[in-house]
Amino acid sequence: MGYNTLLVDESNGVITVRLNRPDVHNAFNDELIGEAIDLFTSIGSRNGARAVVLRSDGPNFCAGADLKWMSKMVSYTRDENIRDSSLLAKMYAVINECPLPVVGRIQGAAIGGGVGLVAVCDIAIATAQSKFGLSEVKLGILPAVISPYVIARIGQSHARALFLTGERFDAERALRIGLVHRVVPTADDLDAAVDETLGQLQTSGPAAVKACKKLIAFVSANELAESIPYTIEAIATRRVSEEGQQGMNAFLKKEKAPWVKEN
Repeated sequence: MGYNTLLVDESNGVITVRLNRPDVHNAFNDELIGEAIDLFTSIGSRNGARAVVLRSDGPNFCAGADLKWMSKMVSYTRDENIRDSSLLAKMYAVINECPLPVVGRIQGAAIGGGVGLVAVCDIAIATAQSKFGLSEVKLGILPAVISPYVIARIGQSHARALFLTGERFDAERALRIGLVHRVVPTADDLDAAVDETLGQLQTSGPAAVKACKKLIAFVSANELAESIPYTIEAIATRRVSEEGQQGMNAFLKKEKAPWVKEN
């Protein structure tokens, strides 16, 4: 299916999703939200797909909400705002719950909801020139819908400082607080860093990677008493699975696992 606000390409098991609204710094509107929900709802079921790269065209990653879209909200009723916010929340949820690992390629600015997109990526790589900000309070509103993902990423302490001030911060601080996982010197270095990460993912068992995402989500959301039985069942299931058997036997024989492609 073709999209107006997203460019989607698949090659060598990697699905590349580009935000394609560079004229407005890839700010999202209701069309982009709907297209992202449609895409990420089914993206994990694509045969042979191993990972997703979320990136954007133009100098900036994502400026958050589109101004024209925001101008409509001023006259929305509370019920219309509930409906609108529910769709936005669904977009973040389906990206966050994507069974494939999502690698964020972050250049330029990620502001407001753009920070939310960074936070739902499993692995985020930014440039030293990248800038971030949770600036909703400057408009008298809240980073509410993205807060579960941002707080899970940076913790309550940093969320308090950044949510309340709305201040801009640089890539070094984003790395220090855990919003991004790697910072490269320039935009020219981004592709090589992303490719290196994809190479690491593609030497991991495809089903094991998906199971890891489920494991992290469950353990993060549950108490220890519920997590322990889940972890016991999870490792037992993986050990007797076809992939687990193949991987362990390859390791013991000092061979490459069958999912590792020869260079």
